[in-house]
Amino acid sequence: MQKDILEKKLIQIHRIIESKYQQEKHLGVLAGLSGISLFQFYYSKYLDIETNADIGVDIISNCIEKINDGYNYPTFCTGIAGLGWVCDHLEQEKFIEIDADELLPEVDDYLYQSMINDFKKGNYDFLHGAIGYAFYFLQRYKNTNSKELKEKYQVILFEVIDQLKNLSTNEDENKTKWISTISSETEEKVYNLSLSHGMSSIIGILTKLYEHEPFKDKTEHLLKSAIHYILSFRSSNKNDLSVFPSTIPTTNNDLSYNSRVAWCYGDLGVAIRLWFAAKALNDEALKTTAISILKHTALRTNAEDSMVIDAAICHGSYGNAQIFNRMYKETGVKEFKDATDFWIQDGLDKAVHEDGYAGYKQCIGKDREWQNETNLLEGITGIGLVIIDQLSSFETNWDECLMIS
Repeated sequence: MQKDILEKKLIQIHRIIESKYQQEKHLGVLAGLSGISLFQFYYSKYLDIETNADIGVDIISNCIEKINDGYNYPTFCTGIAGLGWVCDHLEQEKFIEIDADELLPEVDDYLYQSMINDFKKGNYDFLHGAIGYAFYFLQRYKNTNSKELKEKYQVILFEVIDQLKNLSTNEDENKTKWISTISSETEEKVYNLSLSHGMSSIIGILTKLYEHEPFKDKTEHLLKSAIHYILSFRSSNKNDLSVFPSTIPTTNNDLSYNSRVAWCYGDLGVAIRLWFAAKALNDEALKTTAISILKHTALRTNAEDSMVIDAAICHGSYGNAQIFNRMYKETGVKEFKDATDFWIQDGLDKAVHEDGYAGYKQCIGKDREWQNETNLLEGITGIGLVIIDQLSSFETNWDECLMIS
């Protein structure tokens, strides 16, 4: 019965995206047109028909036309770097015939300069700053067929490592941290542990670099010392709601262990990046730690403890389901399968908005305003992709754009 409900939900999501995608102004993977195209390509593969893939091709073509017409917003989440990642991904997955080595170098210099400018400002943010560009360049390094381009990307990635090292500070030889601005309104400086905007994404990019032989020596100590810093704030108090605080203040030690269950902030994002770091480093103790954290988080299912309000990937039910499903595939731990099933059902239960897209709306701001959204991170595109992963017999890796894989 749930399969029938999920398939009906996919039909609704497809129809809304088909009718609404042209209203999207940006191009990025998480908050733009290219991310929306991913749903159509994967839905086409799931249905084994070409119609949806044709829509995906139209969306990508529209993105390229926008750049030719002067669109120049650069970031991974919202702009050209995210589109570049999607184009490379679609070529690798054989969804479209595109020569990424011919198309993408046209924007490389612009994205490189944007990345360097953000590093100079201390903006290492994954979604909206330097790590997002680095993530794009690493994808290109992995997949280019050109020796010349590979050498070019390798030089850029060595510079990424140097820039991250220069931005860091050390509590001691084995604990490295990075400061960031938590709010553009207050300009409060903190040590942010999150996956979306903080140090878990630094662990993510360092792990992915470490997996390639040329970068091992330069990344190993930085990666391990970043992990040690984060683990030093792991709670040993069973009464704390979360294992980690979301942020560490620079002015005092008043830590709050009440982060919600979500991809963006909290234990899920931290733990999944610790898991992949442990695999890369062949660290069995760290694997055990990551699983323990995730098992703890899997128990937080009532609304008061989880603080989950909406359904989308960023801080909602389907994002939680995707992470637990990924970890179930990685480990076979039954608790993660149970948590996946719980959060999928919770996501279905949240489709209650009569004027929402497929029943869904995104909850935003402290005032909890509800709005319709199509994109991958906060809207129905991401919900649809998670549902496809639940129903399909084929493996996907689209969620690497979220550092979930």
